[in-house]
Amino acid sequence: MIIRVKVQTRASFERVEETGLDEYKVWVTAGAHDNQANEALIDVLSDFFDIPVSRIRIKSGNKSTNKLIELE
Repeated sequence: MIIRVKVQTRASFERVEETGLDEYKVWVTAGAHDNQANEALIDVLSDFFDIPVSRIRIKSGNKSTNKLIELE
């Protein structure tokens, strides 16, 4: 399954909100430096969808706030 994600970094707490069909907004507390926000995003999505981290991959948007995420 492919989903679209808009990431908000440096939030006060982490959460996920569904904004449309297969579209989500995710708030992470980590900053965008050293790939920390991407790692935090994967952790938050893993908890939200209740799947292992190893089954989540960023398909595009590694350095963008808009990402395409593949969930296996």
